[in-house]
Amino acid sequence: MNNRIWKQVVLQLGCLLPVCLFAQAPAFDRSTLVELAEHRRHEPLEFQQFISNTTNWISLGVPAGLLIGGQLSGNKDMKLAAWNVGKTILISTGITAALKFSVNRNRPFADYPVDIPKAGAGGSPSFPSGHTSQAFATATALYLEYPKWYVAVPAFGWASAVGYSRMYLGVHYPSDVLAGALVGSGSALLNRQINRWIHKKPHHTEHVVHF
Repeated sequence: MNNRIWKQVVLQLGCLLPVCLFAQAPAFDRSTLVELAEHRRHEPLEFQQFISNTTNWISLGVPAGLLIGGQLSGNKDMKLAAWNVGKTILISTGITAALKFSVNRNRPFADYPVDIPKAGAGGSPSFPSGHTSQAFATATALYLEYPKWYVAVPAFGWASAVGYSRMYLGVHYPSDVLAGALVGSGSALLNRQINRWIHKKPHHTEHVVHF
C-alpha cells in the first residue's frame, strides 16, 4: 500500500515537467483566454469573482471547522483531519511559491493587455495558479480524510470552479491552472506519505539463543 501511494505522489509531481514545458507554448493558452474574454462582454463577472474570492475562506474554514468540531465533540480523528488538511495547504503554498519565482511567468493581462484585460486580483508571477493549488490541496486532503462521493463531488466541483474562474478573469493561463491542480492534489498525497513515514513502526528482530 505504501509503494502504491508513493507512486501516486511521484506521478503527480512528475507531471509538472511536461506542464512546465507546456507553459512555454502560449498559443493554446492565449486563444483560450481570448475566447473567455469575449464572453465577459456579455456575461456578468460577479459570480466568477465570488468563486475566486471563496478560496481563502473555504481553505481556512475547512481545517478550522474540523478542529472546532473535533474539540467540541472530543473526536481525535477529526482534529487529526484538521491538522492534515492544514499541513497540505502549507505544503502546497510552499511548492507553489517556489515554482512561481523559479518560472517567473508573466500574467496574461501583462502579456496581452488588449486581448485579455484584467478582471480580477493577481500580482505575483502567473505559473502555477496559487488559488487553484490551494483549492485542490483543500479538496484532495479533505477527500483523503473522508473518502466518500458526497465529499468528493462538492469539494472537487468547487476546486474546479476556482480554477475556471481564474482563467475567466484573465489572471491565469490554462496551463497555470492545470499546474496548480497538480501541485495541490500532489501535496495532499505527499503529506499522506510523509505521515506514513513518520508513523511507521520499526521492525524489531527477536534474537533466539539456542543452547
